[in-house]
Amino acid sequence: MKNTTIAALIAMALAGGARAEEFTVGAELPLTGALARVGSGMQEGVLVAAEVFNKTNGKHKIKIITIDDESSPAKAVAAVEKLASQGAVAITGGYGSNNISPASDAANKLGLVYMTSGGVDDSLVNSGRKNFFRINNTAGYEKAVLGLLADMGAKSVSIVFSTKQATSDLTSSVQKALTAKGVKVTTHSFDPAITDFKPIINKIKLQDKSEAILMVGYENDYVGILRAARVLKPPVKAMIGVWSLATPKMAAEFPDLMPNVYGTALLPFPAVFDTADGKAFADGYKALYKKEPDYLGQFGYVQATLLFEAIARAADKGTVKKGGIVDELHKTDRETLIGRVQFGANGDNPNFVHRMGQHQGKNIVIVWPKETATGKMVYPGLPW
Repeated sequence: MKNTTIAALIAMALAGGARAEEFTVGAELPLTGALARVGSGMQEGVLVAAEVFNKTNGKHKIKIITIDDESSPAKAVAAVEKLASQGAVAITGGYGSNNISPASDAANKLGLVYMTSGGVDDSLVNSGRKNFFRINNTAGYEKAVLGLLADMGAKSVSIVFSTKQATSDLTSSVQKALTAKGVKVTTHSFDPAITDFKPIINKIKLQDKSEAILMVGYENDYVGILRAARVLKPPVKAMIGVWSLATPKMAAEFPDLMPNVYGTALLPFPAVFDTADGKAFADGYKALYKKEPDYLGQFGYVQATLLFEAIARAADKGTVKKGGIVDELHKTDRETLIGRVQFGANGDNPNFVHRMGQHQGKNIVIVWPKETATGKMVYPGLPW
């Protein structure tokens, strides 16, 4: 046997037998149903992350298998179980804490990492799930909403919120913080199944007479609330929401409802990137989808990239099937497109702080915090 061959075998042995492999990662996502728009946005980011990783890692490859959970908790569980049967070493995706909770439980029982940016319910990280990781959380959204309202100088706020766990938790936290600052807060809960928001908006118009309406729900909820507000025209100065609102998709699909509306957004639109990681994401996104990236894709890209990197490090150590992906994720500490990401013992990212964007014309402008703002807020400003 040639010396070079012997040397190569020794090197492999010293590396723990690690070799170049293709790893299957399951993407469980809502591509149809009520959450289809956000699920599709996340999927775009996940697929860009796989494309970039496979071009740059130089050793390992990632294969994505996607299953549509149809925005249903039961089908989310079934999707995770099927992906496990197809050889997935980890799961990424999920949207809506009520879907993610049972899906991540299923993954935990199967010994699979579950990585997401779609669930901010704190019970997800406080219930002992050892294999659960997320890059964003309620605290980061709360800081952004409170910061924006403080900059506005709002003295009264009406909060319209879904009774789902994540939305209720965020509402409770924001209400408590605003009340402590002397802001008058009125809350209006709604069942996720309702579509007519005119009774709630009429109460706000006639009784609350608040300066701002904060919507804590999901895309379909925002559309219903904004449509009702456009008809009844309550005398507020701002319409504010949280996730999945300040996006180019919403601007394109509901151009009459979005002008001057605020929502959480890490990226302006059109997006500008000045880091190597950002440029790789933007170039890959435009190549695959022929359009500008939005923040849903950005979240999907970051969560998937961190997962793929952890899989690769575990593969190099020969520990993928020995809990190595979990170990490597807990060692993660790096700057990403959403800021610094680390994972605590419970899988949460303690560094997360969101930004607030505003629909202005065909653009989305970052208006909070001031250090990352790309323009000034239009205030008062309404879509009617």
